[in-house]
Amino acid sequence: MTERTLRGTGATPRAGVGTVVWYRPDASLELDDPETVPESERAAERERFAAARDTAREELEVERDRTAERVGEEEAAVFSAHIQFLDDPQIDDGVADALGDGLPAEHAVREAFAGPIEQFEGMEGRMAERADDLRDVRDRLLRLLTGSERVNLAELPEGSVVLAERLTPSDTAQLDPERVAGFATVTGGRTSHAAIFARSLALPAVVGVGPDLETVEEGARVVVDGDTGDVVVDPSDERVAAVETGSGVEVTRERVATADGREIEVAANVGRSAELPGAVEQGADGIGLYRTEFLFLDRETPPDEDEQYETYVDALEAFPDGRVVVRTLDIGGDKQIPYLDLPEEENPFLGERGIRRSLGPDADLFETQLRALLRAGADAGEERRSASGRTQSGDDGGSRLSVMFPLVSTVDELDAALTRVEEVAADLEAEGVAHAIPELGVMVETPGSVFMAREFAARVDFLSIGTNDLAQYVMAAARENEHVAHLHDPLHPPVLRAIDRTVDAAHANDAWVGMCGEMAGDPDLTELLVGLGLDELSMSAVTVPEVKANVAATDGDDASDVADRVLTAETRADVVDLLGVE
Repeated sequence: MTERTLRGTGATPRAGVGTVVWYRPDASLELDDPETVPESERAAERERFAAARDTAREELEVERDRTAERVGEEEAAVFSAHIQFLDDPQIDDGVADALGDGLPAEHAVREAFAGPIEQFEGMEGRMAERADDLRDVRDRLLRLLTGSERVNLAELPEGSVVLAERLTPSDTAQLDPERVAGFATVTGGRTSHAAIFARSLALPAVVGVGPDLETVEEGARVVVDGDTGDVVVDPSDERVAAVETGSGVEVTRERVATADGREIEVAANVGRSAELPGAVEQGADGIGLYRTEFLFLDRETPPDEDEQYETYVDALEAFPDGRVVVRTLDIGGDKQIPYLDLPEEENPFLGERGIRRSLGPDADLFETQLRALLRAGADAGEERRSASGRTQSGDDGGSRLSVMFPLVSTVDELDAALTRVEEVAADLEAEGVAHAIPELGVMVETPGSVFMAREFAARVDFLSIGTNDLAQYVMAAARENEHVAHLHDPLHPPVLRAIDRTVDAAHANDAWVGMCGEMAGDPDLTELLVGLGLDELSMSAVTVPEVKANVAATDGDDASDVADRVLTAETRADVVDLLGVE
């Protein structure tokens, strides 16, 4: 057969080849025409719906925690949004009205979700993609109400390429990269949850192919090229061989510099030791964000000092010539740990989280973590130094351990954290335990930290910009709230200007500045970030090779010109036009 090519939007710089498996979950959820429920039985239908909603909430909480551990905390946040949909007043009222009219619970759910789904579909960009979140919640409720079996995507035959009209977050989170060679969908865009999950899983993916994808038959052989956006049906032997030998962006294990010689560190975000080999394989220079909260998940008690110490040493050994940046415990918000008895807050993202807990109710955990980190600092060859007296550590050429504090908004918080480091170091000294104070830094993720960046940078070695939270707080748009998803975007001018202000403050005080949010891993934005002056970019390991290639192809003067023009933009649309991105 002659190969034919279908074009969509590439989601990952990866290509895979395999056998088509069509995923059609809607078929099992089709409903017959309803019969009116007698008045005497309507209370039972309400109870049936309430029970399904409670079970759905429990399932979503489990999937959120599992996804946070396996894929990443940012990706897992979508399940928090799904939990919110279960209690959305518009949907809740719609179900209640339909039940009151005598519809069975499953038909009431279908009717209540129809309007909101249609409303999102009529929007543009990211908001249109939010319809998939509603479908995901709707289908979960329908499955529970009808007793339908859920297709287990985790157990597909090895070498499968999944084709579907769309993949919801729940669907994509099931995919096993060891079994699945890739996926392609009829609908969707690069910012859809399916695309984001694919990048985190290093899974070849093409989205938004259109109706032509429906012409591909079950069992056909296809190539999914997430770099070019091509789905090749009945590929030639030559094309298959090119994919199997690796036709994507070449992995560069050396550090890279721009065309005019400015070195940019390109690191990986990780959440657990199992992710370290993948980061090494993709050529990451080090770890730019080690999310330590995953050490505390899925267990009955917190990890002790020795377990944490061994975890940090493992990371340092994985990158003997690189920097490992460890974020101290960042819980609260959408990250709940049952045994810590976290408070129920009306708006947890504006509540007790990050450094606020480490200096308050979790002070004992913070001390234990600092002891483990300072012990690991000694193994990393760090200098013994004062937390309040900055020096460049790791001058022996070995690993450099860096530690950063999350959600710092005031100088008082930072000074208190630095004092705790000094106190822990003094305790270890008194005990005769080998230790060293590593590089210390601050996460910049609130307007407060942006405004105080100059004062922070005068006290620490580095600043690291978390663009996911920064966009949330600057734009007053909760990450898990789909109604304001269009505002949660780092390309809005206020967010870009906050980044620029942070970089200037860091460099004015001889501190380096990095970025560890989703923005850092978008290859289309590499030139802009170089132009803004970032010294380090940290991302999902799968995008490291492409970002490195883009850094090497970037001219510093050209990048500065791009940044200057973007910083004068007044709207996101202006920014998008200037950058030529979606």
